[in-house]
Amino acid sequence: MAHDAPRHRTDDLAAAAAELVAMAAEDNRAAPRANSGDFADQLAWRRLTARHADRLTEIIDAHGWPTADRFGADAAGAAWLIAQHADRQLDVQRRALHLMERAVADGLASPRDLAFLTDRTLVNDGREQIYGTQIAGVRDGAPVPWPCRDPERMDQRRVEVGILPFDEYVAQFA
Repeated sequence: MAHDAPRHRTDDLAAAAAELVAMAAEDNRAAPRANSGDFADQLAWRRLTARHADRLTEIIDAHGWPTADRFGADAAGAAWLIAQHADRQLDVQRRALHLMERAVADGLASPRDLAFLTDRTLVNDGREQIYGTQIAGVRDGAPVPWPCRDPERMDQRRVEVGILPFDEYVAQFA
């Protein structure tokens, strides 16, 4: 009977990983609705991201933060995306941020992903971001980041975590 426990746990992780990947695919398909001019689309986006954040919380409660070594790279990326989009559930973003900080320190998560989640959480909390990853809007045809602490060093911090300097990064989307 003791031999069943590890297999069962592996099966649970595999099922959770598959679910995370499916949620990320659904998120990617629905993302254009987030800024739709149709309020019904916006509401559908909000409901989807809330449902996904609630499920991510359950997975974290059961298994810890989904790292690539345990869940696979796709599921780890999916967990990050779901936390990134949990904009109306700051408790979920803060918890994911804390867990990702530990995972990055242990070499088990992406510093780049952590930078994006750090900025997103800070902006959602009404504070200055660090890496300039969150865009407030477009002015004179150019993306403008939300306020950033120590903006003179923003590009240096971006490069340190594997993000292109701001002007090069936004040029990709022009």
